[in-house]
Amino acid sequence: MLLHLPIVIMATLSPITVADTIPRLDIEKECRFEGGSSEAFDRCMRDEAEAQKQLEGTWANVTDSDRRACTSEATTGGYASYIELLTCLEMARDVAKTENRPADSPAKSKSRPLQPVDQTVGTDRHR
Repeated sequence: MLLHLPIVIMATLSPITVADTIPRLDIEKECRFEGGSSEAFDRCMRDEAEAQKQLEGTWANVTDSDRRACTSEATTGGYASYIELLTCLEMARDVAKTENRPADSPAKSKSRPLQPVDQTVGTDRHR
C-alpha cells in the first residue's frame, strides 16, 4: 500500500499552481557557465534578476502552451536563463499579434514582406 503513496500525492497536487508561477531557474549555474571575471558574473546575475522581475509582471498574461514551450527552450542543455525565457515569450507574443492582424494590413504596411529562408544554409553542400 505504501508503494502507491507517491503516486497519490502527485495526483493530488494541483498543476495550476505550478503553471501560474514563474519557474525557479538556477541562474547562478548559467552565469558561471558563461565564465569571465567576477564583474561579468555580477552583471549576468543582475541581468537575469531583471529578466525575472519583468517575467513576474507578464507571466499571468502568457498562454499555457507558450509557458511550456518557452520554459522548455530556456532550460535546454542543462542551463537555464530568465533572459532566454523572456525573449522566447516576447517572440511568441509578437507572432500571436502578427497572426491576429487583419487581412488587409500587409498591403498598407510600409515594410517589405519576409523573404523565404535559404534551406541550404548550414548544410554540407559538397556531398
